[in-house]
Amino acid sequence: MILDDISEFAAILPPMRAIAGLDLGTKTIGVAVSDGMRSVATPLETIKRTKFGKDAEALLAILAKRDIAGLVLGLPRNMDGSEGPRCQSTRAFARNFSALWDRPITFWDERLSTVAAERALLEADTTRKRRAEVIDHVAASYILQGALDRLRHIQAEA
Repeated sequence: MILDDISEFAAILPPMRAIAGLDLGTKTIGVAVSDGMRSVATPLETIKRTKFGKDAEALLAILAKRDIAGLVLGLPRNMDGSEGPRCQSTRAFARNFSALWDRPITFWDERLSTVAAERALLEADTTRKRRAEVIDHVAASYILQGALDRLRHIQAEA
């Protein structure tokens, strides 16, 4: 089930279960997970992309192992807010993946998440080689943390 509105996503999530965030790149998929209270996003790993079937299989294994209740995909909008080819690719991934996974999927605007992740890694004095290894799942954690903060705000309003 794909939900464009994060409020609808929040309404159907079971309580006290972790959710995951993805940074979908052309070569990799960064994966981050939350704690059960959905307060903190933690970078988990990066999946090297090959073809959809293998990518989905690797992702499904991670989601099942951690009993993930929902999925937040970073939506790479253009700086003016419009959607280009990368957004279409992300939405296509969501459609294809939702046929294999029966839990809710939503999107989160990921503009500048990789820039923020890169800046944090530079401030942590991470080597160039190590930054290249972890940038995608660190960016996924920025995407997921933004969604978690919004979900907390939605719950406070309710």
